[in-house]
Amino acid sequence: MADGSNIVTIRDIDIPFFRIVTILIKWSIAAIPAAIIIAIVYAVIFALVGGLTVGILDFIGVPTPELPAPPSQ
Repeated sequence: MADGSNIVTIRDIDIPFFRIVTILIKWSIAAIPAAIIIAIVYAVIFALVGGLTVGILDFIGVPTPELPAPPSQ
């Protein structure tokens, strides 16, 4: 204690229950746009990796399956 610091011990935190519920609801609402952004980032990454994989396989001569023609009307 020669450096002038004090040791602090927290014994109790008094937060009303509905305040905690409000905070959790705000967090869950804020998580929705974050999940959408993460899903978009993953979709872009997987599209790039898939396209790169198909390009490499085509370059080395691995045949790719042909897509069936759409039905004519």
